[in-house]
Amino acid sequence: QVHLVESGGGLVQPGGSLTLSCTGSAMAFRLYTMDWYRQAPGKQRELVATITRGSDTNYTDSVKGRFTISRDNAKNTVYLQMTNLKPEDTGVYYCNGRFAMFDYWGQGTHVTVSS
Repeated sequence: QVHLVESGGGLVQPGGSLTLSCTGSAMAFRLYTMDWYRQAPGKQRELVATITRGSDTNYTDSVKGRFTISRDNAKNTVYLQMTNLKPEDTGVYYCNGRFAMFDYWGQGTHVTVSS
């Protein structure tokens, strides 16, 4: 059974940094396009960053220049490095893996940016 498990969330002050990780199991991780989504309280889930199996990346405008998505296929892990965090980055962050007809989600990790 495929599992995606996120980690690395927590409480951080504005301007601070966090790195999220998402590790997959029972999947051919290297074939998957991996996404990070977030859902702020009372808002819809939004796509934050994408990395293809060829390591092409894309970001939503609000995080460009602050967030970096990367992957380590040897470790079946995708990362989201977040810097210069703002209160509006607060939310639950989810990773998603998709390949052909397969689409898997993790359970999410909470990020709170507050002083």
